[in-house]
Amino acid sequence: MIFIIDLMIFLGSALMVWNIWRYIRFIRMVSQKGNWDKEKIGLQIPLVLLIGFLIGYVVVGVFGNPDIVMSGILFFGSVFVFLMVNMIARVTVHIQTTEHLEAKLMAAEESNKAKTSFLSNMSHEIRTPMNAIIGIDTIALREPDLNEETRSQFLKIDASARHLLSLINDILDMSRIESGQMMMREEPMVMDDVIGQVSSIIHTQCEEKGLKYEYEIHGRDDSSMMEDACCMGDEIKVKQVLINILGNAVKYTPAPGKVSLIVEEQNCCAGKCDGSGCHVRFTIKDTGIGIDEEFLPHIFDTFSQEDVSMTSRYGGSGLGMAITKNLVDMMGGTISVESRKGKGSTFTVDLDFKPLSREALEEIRAKHEDKNDFSLAGRRILFAEDVEINAEILCDLLELEDMETDWAKDGQIAVDTFLQSEPGYYDAIIMDMRMPVMDGVTAARIIRGLDREDAKTIPIIALTANAFYKDIRACLDAGMDVHLSKPVDADLLNDTLKKMIGHDA
Repeated sequence: MIFIIDLMIFLGSALMVWNIWRYIRFIRMVSQKGNWDKEKIGLQIPLVLLIGFLIGYVVVGVFGNPDIVMSGILFFGSVFVFLMVNMIARVTVHIQTTEHLEAKLMAAEESNKAKTSFLSNMSHEIRTPMNAIIGIDTIALREPDLNEETRSQFLKIDASARHLLSLINDILDMSRIESGQMMMREEPMVMDDVIGQVSSIIHTQCEEKGLKYEYEIHGRDDSSMMEDACCMGDEIKVKQVLINILGNAVKYTPAPGKVSLIVEEQNCCAGKCDGSGCHVRFTIKDTGIGIDEEFLPHIFDTFSQEDVSMTSRYGGSGLGMAITKNLVDMMGGTISVESRKGKGSTFTVDLDFKPLSREALEEIRAKHEDKNDFSLAGRRILFAEDVEINAEILCDLLELEDMETDWAKDGQIAVDTFLQSEPGYYDAIIMDMRMPVMDGVTAARIIRGLDREDAKTIPIIALTANAFYKDIRACLDAGMDVHLSKPVDADLLNDTLKKMIGHDA
């Protein structure tokens, strides 16, 4: 009997050591499944009991009186089993909850991917016919013999098409922001160019509506030149913010009214660009219908509009101000608004830009002069486009600037045409992205990899209806120099060609 008791004590002790080791591994595994900091004590109680069991066996083995500790062992054994059952139940629920949350997260990610894919495809399908509408309209408006009635009709088509395009862009921008795919650039920018281009657009809108528009720039000394107000920033996003706010000011200001832009600069002039950077305050004022005090806190909310009837009266998607606020936040700035019903509104945007080196400043001046003086007449452009009507429009737009064009119906033909030409024959390549046989990304990558002197340097411009961040990134990664989205903007395309070809000339 004594032998059997000793054997049981030995085996029990060994089993308890095994249980302790297994339970320590169990604690580590559970800890990796989630945050158990608050449950740390609860997880360790069974471990203490297991060690207590082991001590009990040792006591029995040393003192040889199993009856003394048997009741305690049975009692603590019952407690141990109770705690273990409850602990396992809690662990199971915790793990199931974690797995459920992980499954919901995966489902949300899949849903977001599906939404992004859908929006990307819809963007492409809508932009393709819109490219034809806006392109043909642009060409028609440049016809000198167009009578006034017909010109007026084409202008209405242009305005409607561009309004539809702005709605599409708003939806895509909001999708990019929500998915974290909005890309912010940091490039040398000339503040006067930004203000001048924005003011040109808004001035035209004000003239059409019978409004007065004016802008002022403060913070410059008399010796400052136009190119001196330079800094590092995302020129496109800054213009988008200003156009969104000024466009709303025009929309909600009845004639005769006034819209104004006041630009206050600090450390933006020549000789200060190597300092702490450039701070700019943009103040947009209007004498429009104003905003109700109760609605002001919600003006930057998605799909928010003060009055449902405004949608039919003024149009809009309800995304413009939400996008504007997000863009300002992404640039590290602030935006505020003051308004009274019937008394107009004042928006204030504060942005900080990184300083520009003297060398980069001189390079900007040189590029600016090149762009203004450079002519595209006689330049040879190879462009790849699979949709015939889009090819005809692009050809007409380029030939309006007296450029010579060669059309490739897919990426493979573009590669073959470039290979068969003499080095330096083409001044630039314009590449669509989605084409049969060979897509534009593959074609650009092949051209960049060719063993000839102009393959690495010839400007390659993406002109495509694929306008999502991943599309832009794919084009740039393939070696294209810049991404332009359809519908084609003739002025932007010409400016891009001037900058790319003129800089390499």
